[in-house]
Amino acid sequence: MSRIVYGAPLSPFVRKLRLCLQEKGLDYQLEIITPFGQPDWYRELNPLGRIPAFRDDDLTLADSSVICQYLEEQYPDSLRLFGQSPVQAARIRWLEKYADYELAPLCTFAVFRNRLLKPMLGQSCDEEAVQTALHDKLPRHFDYLEQTLGTADYFVNDSLSQADLAIYCQLQNMAHGGELPDEARWPGLAAHFRRIQARESVQGLLPGELKVVAKISGKA
Repeated sequence: MSRIVYGAPLSPFVRKLRLCLQEKGLDYQLEIITPFGQPDWYRELNPLGRIPAFRDDDLTLADSSVICQYLEEQYPDSLRLFGQSPVQAARIRWLEKYADYELAPLCTFAVFRNRLLKPMLGQSCDEEAVQTALHDKLPRHFDYLEQTLGTADYFVNDSLSQADLAIYCQLQNMAHGGELPDEARWPGLAAHFRRIQARESVQGLLPGELKVVAKISGKA
């Protein structure tokens, strides 16, 4: 197969790329590369050592946002995930960046990492950092997303876009860490999470993720 995703299933950035590929109907192979103990050859794909990296025949790319933008342009007959106009594309890219740069440090690197990854590595969970993220830092971001979403089902042009996938991916890592946005305070965002989670593309990945989470947490 010409398309290969290099990464680990629980990475929100790897998940974002895989969902992009699946929503577009593009076949790919997943080759497991974790953030730890990477083979030397992986640095040739991504000199920063981050995941994911991607191969499409002779082309190799790094960074999930760059890869997803490439897929949008390289396969124009597939489902469009970056809108139908420059204005829509700009709004989608902004929200994708917002998820990657503002939600990720809190949903993934505070809640998910402390609740799940640190215990797996024999390290102590910093529950104070988790609670700070949940109560002091995330609410303003959730307020913004709730206001931006309004009464729509999707964030831009009321149709699925890369913005929806990127935001979902961070919230799913938060869910793996045992937390979700308060449905009473952020009903639109909570409903959006359930809506994206119910998609066929997500349901194709989620059972495997839950098995890994159960194994890591000792509940398998």
